[in-house]
Amino acid sequence: MKNKSMMLPGRVACTLLASAFLLMSLPGHAQWKPAGDRIRTEWGERLDPEQVLPEYPRPQLVRGEWQNLNGLWHYAILPLGTQPTAWEGEILVPFAAESSLSGVGRRVGAQQELWYERSFTVSSKWSGKRVLLHFGAVDWRADVWVNGVHVGTHSGGFTPFEYDITEALKKGDNTLRVRVWDPTDEGTQPRGKQVNRPSGIWYTPVTGIWQTVWLEAVPQQYVRSLKTTPDLDRKSFRVEADLCGVQPGDRIRVQLFDGTTQVAQAEALCGGVAELYVAEPKLWSPDTPFLYDMTVTLERNGRTLDEVRSYAAMRKFSTGRDRSGVVRLLLNDRPLFQFGPLDQGWWPDGLYTAPSDEALAYDVIKTKELGYNMIRKHIKVEPARWYWHCDRLGMIVWQDMPSGDQADGMPQWQNRKYFTGEEKHRSAQSEACYRKEWREIIDCLYNFPSIGVWVPFNEAWGQFKTVEIAEWTKAYDPTRLVNPASGGNHYQTGDMLDLHHYPAPELYLYDHNRATVLGEYGGIGLVLKDHLWEPDRNWGYVRFDSPKAVTDEYERYAETLSRLIPSGFSAAVYTQTTDVEIEVNGLMTYDRKVMKVDAERLRSINERICHSLDE
Repeated sequence: MKNKSMMLPGRVACTLLASAFLLMSLPGHAQWKPAGDRIRTEWGERLDPEQVLPEYPRPQLVRGEWQNLNGLWHYAILPLGTQPTAWEGEILVPFAAESSLSGVGRRVGAQQELWYERSFTVSSKWSGKRVLLHFGAVDWRADVWVNGVHVGTHSGGFTPFEYDITEALKKGDNTLRVRVWDPTDEGTQPRGKQVNRPSGIWYTPVTGIWQTVWLEAVPQQYVRSLKTTPDLDRKSFRVEADLCGVQPGDRIRVQLFDGTTQVAQAEALCGGVAELYVAEPKLWSPDTPFLYDMTVTLERNGRTLDEVRSYAAMRKFSTGRDRSGVVRLLLNDRPLFQFGPLDQGWWPDGLYTAPSDEALAYDVIKTKELGYNMIRKHIKVEPARWYWHCDRLGMIVWQDMPSGDQADGMPQWQNRKYFTGEEKHRSAQSEACYRKEWREIIDCLYNFPSIGVWVPFNEAWGQFKTVEIAEWTKAYDPTRLVNPASGGNHYQTGDMLDLHHYPAPELYLYDHNRATVLGEYGGIGLVLKDHLWEPDRNWGYVRFDSPKAVTDEYERYAETLSRLIPSGFSAAVYTQTTDVEIEVNGLMTYDRKVMKVDAERLRSINERICHSLDE
């Protein structure tokens, strides 16, 4: 999608990129080149450092006046507490310092800090408006200065944050400086699969800015965020707006569109809820991923103060019993066997960051083409555009909370025992960090209709206060299902019992009151010589020597799974979408250059499983 607008559904599409690169000031890129000699993706091989992820980064809240700050920044890696007096070189934002595409390829670690700096100018057309500085995500703690003014500190490696920098700006060149500290596995913060000594299922650390950095011009009174809730039972959408600078009597007006046709409109006073009734709603599903366009206008005495564009979908996730009494996952009140791969979202050249938006969409597109209807996003949170791709393509998402605090004091994993699960005793600081970041993740992803399941814990990795966390998650967002601990130590809470079993499916526990799912299985490995992260160190649950052999084994597991569905399984997750570092369990190689299975056979197998509960 290079040099094109975001292509939002229907009339939301607009030519945003024309204003995206207003008066950017970047260092020259003659010196930039990828670091190291490991495998790369095709997108990484043709990356233009002057056009890095140029697409509008926030599909759920769209305005036209914005400025992309991705590109080459100055950087320095220094001991804790040390201020930079000179720069070591240039880093390509938004790629983590350890990645190849950053041009740095260096570890940072808990005893050092990563410093960034760049200059920028602001268009004179923005005069009289407020200017917001947005970060898509920075791992883990970031301090931000504009022209020497400290505008804020943010901790949390997976969620967006913003600062109003209007008062810190000056005419002409402005200086943006960022300091990042990330303890990786020396801290208790959520970190997913990052470790200082990668091996097996554990991967390279990710430090620093890893999602788009951008500026946005907004009116003095503006819509900061939206919360859109579909209610299929009432055939309505509830829209709440977080507003800045408003006065009593200000109102929001919400319009819903099917293409160019307005299908609903509602108004509400600021702080209230606008409820839009749709007499015959079009439903979202993997087969028909219909999206309504939505416009939200902030008004005062009939005058427009601000207007944003968004989208919404009508869908309902729930559980219910089938004719045999088995609890099933329901989509729009109908049983649907949810089946898809474990998707870790790592890249050999960008680590956490896909080299382009085309690359970001690629895994979702291939998953769809392979006949799956679901993705389990495994202990990582993606940029907003990834979820938009799932929304528009029709892919249900199970969203994991990135795990952390997995060092000393880990509970013993008791996956095969139902009533004797252990829990980790976290410090107050660790527990507060988890709760803060989990809430922020739910908040920033709430509006994406594709997300159907929240997964607070994976296996017994840092698992604590499971019942309390699962019940809080369900109360905080009752529109989704809660999988309390995928393959973890089990408690009678949440909406499902999740088993893990490698390599073949096995139904060794069953819950009569919740949906029973197979949260991980498979892991069929294949080593392809020219597509390896490391040539001599590779790992898989089982290993075969050809795509045909892998596909044959996959089909044997699918036959076993099919026999277990009538007995109780209501969903399954196959490990995994791609190889990741030395793991060779992927349906594709890590560089996405080779499909390691017979795609047509897999599609036929997967579609049969996805439709196994059709009535």
